[in-house]
Amino acid sequence: MKPFQIPFLILIFATFLFNCKSEPKNLVPDNQGQYITVLGVAQDAGYPQIDCNKECCKRFHEGKELKKLVSCLGLVDKIVGKKYIFDATPDITAQTEILKSKHLVSDKIIDGVFLTHAHIGHYTGLMQFGREALGGNNIPVYVMPKMKSFLEQNGPWSQLVSLNNIELRALQNDSTIVLNNHLKVTPFLVPHRDEYSETVGYKIEGKNKSALFIPDINKWKLWKKNIVDEVKKVDYAFIDATFFKEGEINRPMSEVPHPFIEETIKLFENESKETKAKVVFIHFNHTNPALLQTHALKDSIQNLGFKFAKEGTNFQL
Repeated sequence: MKPFQIPFLILIFATFLFNCKSEPKNLVPDNQGQYITVLGVAQDAGYPQIDCNKECCKRFHEGKELKKLVSCLGLVDKIVGKKYIFDATPDITAQTEILKSKHLVSDKIIDGVFLTHAHIGHYTGLMQFGREALGGNNIPVYVMPKMKSFLEQNGPWSQLVSLNNIELRALQNDSTIVLNNHLKVTPFLVPHRDEYSETVGYKIEGKNKSALFIPDINKWKLWKKNIVDEVKKVDYAFIDATFFKEGEINRPMSEVPHPFIEETIKLFENESKETKAKVVFIHFNHTNPALLQTHALKDSIQNLGFKFAKEGTNFQL
């Protein structure tokens, strides 16, 4: 090797180090049998969004950003050979395939679906279980009372029930469902636009760790519970980050209320970095700069300790 080549290689290596952005780490050892996996991060309409000519969507069409699937968590328990999803999104075909090909092959496409509410990004994937698609056989779908009535009394969802494509399993507020000896799920009501059903978040408790999943809520101050206190009780908190700040879209944001990322950061500003690190922002609107692979605002927030959900990242339970 010629003398000038050594410093040249050192320069390349140093450049590589400085240009690598901090990515969410895979928090699951190879031998771990129980974990949450992020299957989607976008708001209901996905990314890019329909008829979007804004710069945020142009970045995808120009090949500068990857497509983002709609917000969804997978729950995998390899100990007992079971897998679940939280919300049935319009991207359920891709998301169930990811669970099968990258996480757990079993004789069932899914062992259960936990729905949060009746907005398009959270339940319409159920249609893929119907006669025209999978033709499912009593796939368990966990629902709150109003959500149950909505699905039973309105087509085409009622056909899924009558044909036994899905089996609705009733949930109650703050009542725990035991999936097995080391895995349980608890729904809890949160304030949101409840046109067709109530809205819930979920607490997921595994053998060693626990998580919150709150993809949609109006504002933290409207909830009966304190979000900071609730985050401190768990190891991970996947929470609503639909919008970054006021004025992000060209219509009154009061029509689609959500806690802005700026507001959530403010609530946690006096908390330890350890507490902030439990927060995993998810459910990003296509206009939200936090949806992009890299952005100065996103980097500055990560430096405070907060995390941003990334498809394919796993979190040990």
